[in-house]
Amino acid sequence: MANSKRIFICADHGLAAIYFLQSDVVSALLAAGVEVILFTDEALKDQIQRRFGRPGLILEGLRLEQARDYERTVSPSLQWWLHFLRRAGASNRINLEAVDGFVSQVEDEAHPKRKALFPLMKLVIAFLRHSQPARRMLMRLQNRFNPNLYADLFEEYWPELVVASTPGWRFDRYLLREATARGVTTAAVIVGWDNTSSYSLPGAAVDWISCWSDLQKQELTRGADWPPGRVNIGGIPSYDGYFRREWLIPRHEYFRMHGLDPARNLISYASSFVTFSPNLPNVEMLARLVAENQLSRPAQLLIRLHPTHFSEIAHYAGEREKIRHLARDLPHVHVVEPVPLGEGGMSYYSGEDMPEKSSMMAYSDVMVTVYSTMVVEASIHGTPVISLCLDSPEGWPGKFTLPLTKIGGWPTHLRFRESGAGREARDEAELLATINRYLDDPTADQQARKDFIARECTFIDGKAGVHTAEFLFSLLNRNDD
Repeated sequence: MANSKRIFICADHGLAAIYFLQSDVVSALLAAGVEVILFTDEALKDQIQRRFGRPGLILEGLRLEQARDYERTVSPSLQWWLHFLRRAGASNRINLEAVDGFVSQVEDEAHPKRKALFPLMKLVIAFLRHSQPARRMLMRLQNRFNPNLYADLFEEYWPELVVASTPGWRFDRYLLREATARGVTTAAVIVGWDNTSSYSLPGAAVDWISCWSDLQKQELTRGADWPPGRVNIGGIPSYDGYFRREWLIPRHEYFRMHGLDPARNLISYASSFVTFSPNLPNVEMLARLVAENQLSRPAQLLIRLHPTHFSEIAHYAGEREKIRHLARDLPHVHVVEPVPLGEGGMSYYSGEDMPEKSSMMAYSDVMVTVYSTMVVEASIHGTPVISLCLDSPEGWPGKFTLPLTKIGGWPTHLRFRESGAGREARDEAELLATINRYLDDPTADQQARKDFIARECTFIDGKAGVHTAEFLFSLLNRNDD
């Protein structure tokens, strides 16, 4: 492959690894004769090599410790504020309720010196939201921070294209900035449903981007000033396995794995929004309804913990243990724990976890969550979805807490509600009525779910990975023109 084209791909966490490696994206590029140098967290390299290693795929570390050290030691305060303003400063031509939630959290948890600057910074945010020239100036200011961490790798491989799983929202910003400084074409892909409405402006000068849908394209062009001709709609490769039904564990085997009763209806709960509010009130209410047989049909509850529940933060771990106790103490209540990719309880799902997720959603009669991306994933499986938003009476002690009843207007949440693909419940009466509605009529809202998925995912043929790979390959051909 001495004369093959080369691409750098940055996949620094589990969801990005699934997007590129467990879909057809990298496979299709390799089949086209492209050599892929994949940058990832050093802690993930061995696992990725064992699972996905093949000729033409080379793994390199993303040098995250050096990146963190540069962020901590080179104008750290200025870098922090530029990063914050980038996240907060999207154009007000799009719905910014999710971004406003982020701003409130950062202000609430900031140390006193930073908090004192927030009145001024809120004026800057308002200016950015109304001024495209100001947003462009912010982009130029942040691009000056380029530690040149990868000079040896650029000179060893001479890539023609650098692709990242965000347009510089994470530490991939340093790789993308270095590529731009060297005149290498750059591209990004959108791996998350809410990313285009929550993360605002690029953290590097990226040339091209691929997103899920026309809805996300509008958020990119209107909110973050992307030229429409530079935005590709490629669907969501991570979900191809859902559409192809290739990850399903046989139902009897899945129920046996978790000690479930095949004669009882299955209600699942996927923990979400852990950092903003406890999930425990939601879980306790569901567990009680199931254990006390208050639903219209005999049921059981399967609670999926969030990866954040396995962090070292005491209140997240404490909620995890309370949920485990519920499962031990109450009948027909079970817990499933996600599989992390990487060491130290990394908060990202691994490829091995996709059969678990897919089977849980496919075999649930009703899935409950808090507006997580799993409302999309469950809808792909045809499963009725309820977003349960109970306000925690206490919140997280000493931490910022956002009442869950306040998040229904966030962009993705609003689209879900307006689609009619599922329902929102804010109290026990609404929850009980909605679950019973779906238990009694599993086909309720079925067409709305199909329409919702078509709008959000665009390609429902299981070939989004191929479509995305073709787009990335076309960028290489543009370099030849």
